[in-house]
Amino acid sequence: MLIAPMQVPTLDTMISVFRLDLALKLLLAVLCGGAIGFERQIAGKPAGLRTNILICLGSALAMDVSMHLGDSFSGTRLGDPGRIAAQVVTGIGFIGAGTIMQSRGTITGLTSAATIWAVAMIGLATGSGFYIEALGTTAMVMVVLMGLGRLEHGLLRAHRSISASIRVKKGVTRDALEETMRAEGIVIVEAAMYDHRNDRVFEVRLRGPARQFAVAREALLEREDVLGVYLD
Repeated sequence: MLIAPMQVPTLDTMISVFRLDLALKLLLAVLCGGAIGFERQIAGKPAGLRTNILICLGSALAMDVSMHLGDSFSGTRLGDPGRIAAQVVTGIGFIGAGTIMQSRGTITGLTSAATIWAVAMIGLATGSGFYIEALGTTAMVMVVLMGLGRLEHGLLRAHRSISASIRVKKGVTRDALEETMRAEGIVIVEAAMYDHRNDRVFEVRLRGPARQFAVAREALLEREDVLGVYLD
């Protein structure tokens, strides 16, 4: 009786059995999401390390499942590998919206929301097997978050930002005040208005060259409809 020799499993067989390709995709998703999430965490942002890892990991798995479902139902109307991935793109918007906050005319969290969206796209790329693209995009996101952030702060240091209270006659609009201040190089970045008895008060946030704030104040006081300007 002849005994057939034991067959040694090939690398392709091991990959297909143990789904080593999926393990690689998920591991890379954890690394990419973790790198971006770590930067967000040390920056004190609401969407930090765990959030970005989970988003990237989930997106990678969704893309992998979507591709295999497409293979399983190839030739049928169910064989669209982009169906699940498309829902990731849509659904990530709800998480991103949760990081955006609005308070007194100021909107914050837009960078965090954009980062979450980018991390989800990196996860989709990882799940699709585009490893180089995922790593390259992760590196570029890190450059934008870290390098450009420092550049922004450097540019903003040249232009101070202060609060001011401007008391005017009723009927005066923000546009009228902005026109006067823009001529002196000062920009109103935030403004809240309320009427007080016979006057109107603008609580504003101003930005511009430090030496121009006093000049802009004098320019406002020269207007007959401006009753007072108080700089913090």
